[in-house]
Amino acid sequence: KRLRYYIPVFQWAPDYSASLFSHDIFSGLSIASLLIPQALSYATTLCRVPAVNGLYTASVSGLIYGCLGMSPHLSVGPEATVSLMIGASIAQQSSRYDGEVNPETAAAVASLTALFVGIFTLGLGLLRFGFLDSLISRALLRGFITAVAVVVIVQQTILMLGLEEMARLSGIKSDSTTIERCIFIFLNIRHAHPLTTIVSTSTLIVLFGSAFAKRQCCFIKRVPEVLLVVVTSIIVCRWNRLDLAGLSILGSVGSSGINSPLPVPSIPYLPAWGNLRTVLMDSAMISIIGFIESIAASKLFGRRYNYFVSANRELVALGVNNVIGGFFGAFPAFGSFPRSKVHETVYPKTQMSGIIAGVTTLAATAFLLPVFFYLPKATLCCIIFVAVTSLLQELPSDLRFMWKLKAWKDAALLGTIFFTTMIFSLEVGTCVAIIISLVATVRNNSCPRINALGRVKGTSEFLPINSNQYSVEHIKDTLIVRIEEPLHFGNAGKLKERLRRIELFGNLDIHPSEDPSKKDVNSIIIDLAGMVSIDPSGVHVLYEAIESYTQQNIEVYLVSIQSNTSALLHRADIFCLVPSNYIFSRLSEAVEAVEIKSRP
Repeated sequence: KRLRYYIPVFQWAPDYSASLFSHDIFSGLSIASLLIPQALSYATTLCRVPAVNGLYTASVSGLIYGCLGMSPHLSVGPEATVSLMIGASIAQQSSRYDGEVNPETAAAVASLTALFVGIFTLGLGLLRFGFLDSLISRALLRGFITAVAVVVIVQQTILMLGLEEMARLSGIKSDSTTIERCIFIFLNIRHAHPLTTIVSTSTLIVLFGSAFAKRQCCFIKRVPEVLLVVVTSIIVCRWNRLDLAGLSILGSVGSSGINSPLPVPSIPYLPAWGNLRTVLMDSAMISIIGFIESIAASKLFGRRYNYFVSANRELVALGVNNVIGGFFGAFPAFGSFPRSKVHETVYPKTQMSGIIAGVTTLAATAFLLPVFFYLPKATLCCIIFVAVTSLLQELPSDLRFMWKLKAWKDAALLGTIFFTTMIFSLEVGTCVAIIISLVATVRNNSCPRINALGRVKGTSEFLPINSNQYSVEHIKDTLIVRIEEPLHFGNAGKLKERLRRIELFGNLDIHPSEDPSKKDVNSIIIDLAGMVSIDPSGVHVLYEAIESYTQQNIEVYLVSIQSNTSALLHRADIFCLVPSNYIFSRLSEAVEAVEIKSRP
């Protein structure tokens, strides 16, 4: 049972049937027709590594995630955001190197990054850090993904116009900002290479037109337009020898005969110009960003098709995938949401669909590499261009939702991450997003949630004082406070401060600059129903608060002490400050005891 739980392939494989295979082989071949061109594109134009390394990445990811992953719909492999981060990392490290960085050396850095990404991700999974998918808010993630999409679109526009060489001569480097690239395009668009521009424009028209047609006509939904574009462009370029007219082509990817589907496994190395600290830091950021995007997609499909997805087991699956990929020349791979949506449309039944896509990529690597020689680079750029535009599809709906809710803070966060990435760099944008997320998380969890309670007139029910829908009143000379959550070192520090504010003003909604509205308090009832756990720091602060009240001759009553906290409270001598006859299981009983005692 444990084996089936932790290794999902043992869940679906024993009951696998020919009927399921008939669905999975079609969906696997269909997604492979998109995965292979994307792998070539991301490797050559985003990561700036040899095209074959993109195929290695796609192959290993399909096989490993197919066995360990939980979502049959998630397509794991080269992904736009992660590929751009890898390329930016390599560019940053190589900028201090005077010589020319060849793609094979860059591939070694990318594989080393994949190894560290895998180790980091696997460690997060084994330590049960699956909650990290809640670390970055939707607004921050949307701002970052939007910025990545715009960065990629601007980069690919230079290549689709045939301005790559002119950009290099004009001082545009791999680490140049997006603003600098936009200015270059504006000033030099008149120098665009005509043939490259025609090929790019034609490809974009076909790809966008096919996407529109698929939304209108159901019978063409399964047409692999990306594969058709790749095959057609290779045939046209080879037949007319467009490479001789100045059209840049992919060139030699493998030998003319049969190639090895995967390289001999080896430990990736760090070249002389590489920086291990930078690789480690980038690996950590790539791991977090890649995981958050992957788990968001897999959980979406899980809700839609009613299957469970564990964030911790997904971390383990993605971590093992990248560790193994690092030994086989792959770069970091995570789930691609746009490609997964395409995968969903071909109705995969099990993870066998991803395994079939991986095997298909292996076969393409072994037998079809020479075919890609005449593939125009402009076609690859267009494939990426169309893929990243899908990352912008949810932006309008998110902005409308923020406008509807008047969520100006979320809109400001989205804009901050977007413009930081645009003005500075992808690395700065990533760091700012993570720092803001950490600060927001700490800030939101540093104050314990407590409420001042009052009695609903004419009843024995107690509700927060600020409940507008009921007439809630204070108990005379008595303060009732409910601690709504566990106390720990992160939030216990402000407990006494918040208790003092309630003591002075009656509830936390009144600004501290106002005049105190509460009179002297003779008794305080602390309801611990929501405090299901407490750590030593929390016990210490609670002890100090109760001790302070007793020194002021304020009687303290405790209500609803949870069984798993009572032992720690007893060892801290809190029950020495609060006698047993001042401890109750129900709030109404404590209030009744206070009122009886206060009667003349």
